[in-house]
Formats: sequence, C-alpha cells, structure tokens
Amino acid sequence: MKQKIGLGVGLAAILVWCLLPVAWIISLSFKSQQAVSNGSEGFLPQSGGGAGWQNYADVVGDDQFRRAILNSIGISLIATLLSVVIATLAAYAIARLEFKGKKFVLTTALVIAMFPVVSLVGPLFDMWRTIGIYDTWLGLIIPYMSFTLPLAIWTLSAFFREIPWEMEQAAQVDGATSWQAFRKVIVPLAAPGVFTAAILTFFFAWNDFVFGISLTSTESARPIPAALSFFVGPDPFSRPASLLAAGAVVATIPIVIIVLLFQRKIVAGLTSGAVKG
Repeated sequence: MKQKIGLGVGLAAILVWCLLPVAWIISLSFKSQQAVSNGSEGFLPQSGGGAGWQNYADVVGDDQFRRAILNSIGISLIATLLSVVIATLAAYAIARLEFKGKKFVLTTALVIAMFPVVSLVGPLFDMWRTIGIYDTWLGLIIPYMSFTLPLAIWTLSAFFREIPWEMEQAAQVDGATSWQAFRKVIVPLAAPGVFTAAILTFFFAWNDFVFGISLTSTESARPIPAALSFFVGPDPFSRPASLLAAGAVVATIPIVIIVLLFQRKIVAGLTSGAVKG
C-alpha cells in the first residue's frame, strides 16, 4: 500500500513538474498585454484582463508568423525525407556488408551526433555566405541532416541486424532482385525503425533555434522558433508576451498531434531494436 501511495505521489509530482510550464504558457496566451505588463497573477486571466482568442487570431493573421510556419514545415519535411532515405540505405549496407572500418564508421557517426551545435555556427555562417546558400532553405536542411543522419543510421542498423538474412534470400530465390527484396521485404519489416528515424529528424528540425537564428537574416527562410524571437509589438521596448505565448502554443500543436497519433509507433521504434533476439 505504501509503495502504491509513494508511486502515485511521485507520478503526480513528475506530472506537475512537466506540465506546469505548459499550463502557464497557455494561460499567458489568453491574457491581454496590459494584464501581463501590470503583473497579472494566477493561471486564469483577471476580470477585464483577458484577451481570449484574439491573441491567436492576431498571431495567425501575422504575415511573418505564417511565413515562418511555412518555412518550418517545408524545411522539416525535406530534411526528414532526405535523412530517412539516406540513413535507410546506409544502415542496410552497414548491417549486411562486412568491410574494414565498419565500427569506425559507426563510432564516427555517433561522435558527429554528439558534437556541440554552437561550435559549428561560426564556420557554417562564413561558409554558407561564401557559397551563396546563407538565408536559404538549403542552408538549414544540410546542417539538420548532418546531425540527424548519424542517429538515424544507428537506429536503423539495429533493426536491419535483427531481420533474418534468410528472408531476403528467400525473396531472391522466388525471383525478386536485390532491390526488390530490399524494398518489399526488408524495409517493411524495419518500418518501426524507419518511422522512429523520421520522427526524430522532424522533431530536431522543427525545434531547432540555434541554426535557425544564426544561418538566416530575413523571413525568407527563418523557421518558427527563430521567428518568435523577432516578434515585437507596437512598443519595441515592451515585448508582446501574450502574443509570443500564443505563437509558441500554435508552433507546439503539430508536435503534440504527431506524438498523440503515433505514440505507440514511436515507443515501439525506440525499444524494438534495443534488445537483440
């Protein structure tokens, strides 16, 4: 009984710790800027201090915000598609082929994935301006792929190693080519890993702030996390906190929807390749 009570208290504390910032920012998004400036307290707006859904209408109606959302969607989807395709082919080769330096390749990929993002901003800024892809979608897609590919390769290679080699050989005996066996037999069996790699890549690209604010200078390619830092109201010396909160909530909605719809596949993808056998 004591264990159940302790477990319940612990879970409640974790939920409060994790959900309190979310509840606070949602509450802030419904308050008026005047109420925020006056130091309105509590989760719920005071009488006469709430802006309601007007903050969301103002944010969605802002051209800068809509452009940032479009940039984030386009850049994230392209980076995810390219990363998953390249990682699937690379992971299959690493799992099936025997060659010198395989462990070195995997170790190097893992080291790249753990490399500090901030340390690359300066060189990339200078390089991108030199070759002409600064402040473009391509200038963000490349670094996103560089950091998500290693993790995707590690995840997928574990799945490919678990798939019996005999299944691919049986498909080839039945008349399938190597590419057909890979596409119609191996990839569907590794679908949880492919899906996990796609989700991780999309999350990284959608939530990135460092590259988004360092490798862009205009609204043409600036993603939503970086665009929120440029939001200013009528008074440039007083940031519109309630509008920023509404924008943050809107920007979080796609991630929440993806997690709620595909949480089982995400968990299966993260755990299925962890234990061999």
